[in-house]
Amino acid sequence: MIPCAGSIQANSDRGVEEGDQEQDYGSDWERPGKRMKKIKIAQFGLGPIGLETVKLAAGKPWAEVVGGVDIDPIKEGRDLGDLAGAKALKGRRVFGSLEELVGRAKPDLIFHTAVSRFKEAFGQIEPMARLGIDVISSCEELLYPRLRQPRLAARLDRVCQASGARVLGTGVNPGFVMDLLPVFMTAVSREVRAVHIRRVVNASTRRGPLQKKIGSGQPPATFRRLLAQGRAGHAGLRESLALIAHCLEWRLTQVAETAEAVVADHDIRTSWFEVKKGQTCGIHQRVEGKIKGATRLSLDLKMCLDAEGPHDAIEIEGDPPLSIVIEGGVAGDAATVAALVNAAPRLVQAPAGLRLVTDLAAG
Repeated sequence: MIPCAGSIQANSDRGVEEGDQEQDYGSDWERPGKRMKKIKIAQFGLGPIGLETVKLAAGKPWAEVVGGVDIDPIKEGRDLGDLAGAKALKGRRVFGSLEELVGRAKPDLIFHTAVSRFKEAFGQIEPMARLGIDVISSCEELLYPRLRQPRLAARLDRVCQASGARVLGTGVNPGFVMDLLPVFMTAVSREVRAVHIRRVVNASTRRGPLQKKIGSGQPPATFRRLLAQGRAGHAGLRESLALIAHCLEWRLTQVAETAEAVVADHDIRTSWFEVKKGQTCGIHQRVEGKIKGATRLSLDLKMCLDAEGPHDAIEIEGDPPLSIVIEGGVAGDAATVAALVNAAPRLVQAPAGLRLVTDLAAG
């Protein structure tokens, strides 16, 4: 389902003889005498994920960081290297707006790590795309933006087509574990009848904002009310479902989602929260897609403090049947940062437009 980054054709089994030239399959950015122009990078949103993203990007041979943007007046005007604690970013400034950044040093690509909802992200990303700047965003709903906001998605795609920009939503979840990886696994399937995905995350090891998002320390009744109002919980689970269905060319006739508070059965202390027994310590969220009454897709996500047996599991019912379990699970924060940064060299080579993560070459 996913286009491949390219194939390596083996030499004959005779090996490499004298006079033969060995082929170099390394990055064009790293080949002596073949260095490509560096990608000028900026970071929009300088929270924990944003700072780690720009720090990782600063160490890449293909990247030249030109600055950051954050609306927090405490951060505006500061040295990005001091803010991120990274010598490689010394001398790069934090600007209070996109306009100020572009006026000083227009980037080729911006990493956007600010909001979860596409409707909010649109107002931030559209001006970037209009200027011809590529954008890679951690916005969860941007994984499959036409699911909830088809008109805004079409509008952003038109802007990209006109300016030559590319916009991509990615991350670890959504963006990899519960969507891209299962789609990739179906590449060896003669037939796929159903796909089932489970993710259990020990949120005690995660950043403070995520622990807050899953309701840590709240009365269960309060958190359930927030869930019912759509003001809490994991964003992007339906987008993961929609992306898989899109790639498998399945037209789902029924989609159902449930979300429930996980209640602590013991006192829990983290670096950010003290949760008493009986208080909320996480969330259990599930979405199912059916075709003519039969469940074809199920995504089950449990994120809670002190979760036992964290793992990621994918089961594909088909020919052949496939099953994979990643013990411990894919580390969410570190993997999200890597997913954003690693997508950059591939995105700048993609056609202009609002892209899906499955549009890019794997790897």
